[in-house]
Amino acid sequence: MLRAAGKRLAGAAGTPSFAGASGGSGAAPAMTAAMVAVGRRGYHERVVDHYSNPRNVGAFDKEDADVGTGLVGAPACGDVMKMQIRVDEASGRIVDACFKTFGCGSAIASSSVATEWVKGKQMDEVIAIKNTEIAKHLSLPPVKLHCSMLAEDAIKAAVKDYEAKKAKPAKADEE
Repeated sequence: MLRAAGKRLAGAAGTPSFAGASGGSGAAPAMTAAMVAVGRRGYHERVVDHYSNPRNVGAFDKEDADVGTGLVGAPACGDVMKMQIRVDEASGRIVDACFKTFGCGSAIASSSVATEWVKGKQMDEVIAIKNTEIAKHLSLPPVKLHCSMLAEDAIKAAVKDYEAKKAKPAKADEE
C-alpha cells in the first residue's frame, strides 16, 4: 500500500521502486524531485548553518558589573540555555553577547541567532525581540518552537540580571 502510494507520488506507477522489488529488470528508476523532497524532512539551511557554525559561543565573567546573565531551561525537552550580554554603561547599548546551550540543533541555532540580533542594540530594543521572529527566521517547525521561546526568555533574563546589578550599587549608595 505505501509502496504504491510512493510510486504514484513519484509518477512511476508502473516501475518497481527498488531493483528486484517486483521482479523487474533490476534497473532502479531515477529519483524524482518529489521523492527527494519527501525523503528530506530536515532542518532549514539557517538552522543547519547556525548549528554547524554557531556564532558567539563562550562566556563572560558573570561577576563583571557590565555583564548580564540569563540561564533558562525547558524541563520537557532538557534544553538549557545560558546567554550573556555585555553592556556599555554610558550608552546602554549591548556591545557583545555570548551563549552556551545544552540541547538540540534548534536550541543551539536559536541561541546563536539571538546573540547576533542583540549586539549593537539598546536594552529596550532587545526585550522586544519575540520568539516568533526567531522561529520565523529559522523556519522552525511547530514541535521546535520551544527553542525560540527559550532564546527569548534568555534575552529577557540577561537584561533583568544586568538591571538588577545596576540597582544594587544604587541601593548601597542610598544607605
